Amino acid sequence: MGLHDVHILPTRTTPEIFLNPKGTVKIKGRAIDESRDKPPEQMTNWIDEYIQNPAQLTEVIIALEFLNSFNTLVLTSTLRKLSQVSQKGKKLAIKWFYEEDDIDILERGEYISATVNIPTEFIKTEDVGNC
Repeated sequence: MGLHDVHILPTRTTPEIFLNPKGTVKIKGRAIDESRDKPPEQMTNWIDEYIQNPAQLTEVIIALEFLNSFNTLVLTSTLRKLSQVSQKGKKLAIKWFYEEDDIDILERGEYISATVNIPTEFIKTEDVGNC
């Protein structure tokens, strides 16, 4: 049957998530929901299937306005799981967008990058909402 695009719409406390089997994972918006201790099941199932046969390059785009410590853990576990594409001989690239005056989001990105040991490109932008 194969993987399809998955688009999870954002809420006031959860980010928009776009998953494309050609190798794009995009997480954008606010990640401040504390009612869930793991990513949405739809996303987890998609990643489980995707890492069985990933694209040559998997690009993870993260553009968050807000990210609390609770969701930092959720995001870290998601990226750790995605890092398994490297074990299949494929490339994984993370692009972390942050607004220039948002040091908190930048530092959380640096922390996550170091924790999961995945090279991350930090990109300063005027408005992460446009990423």
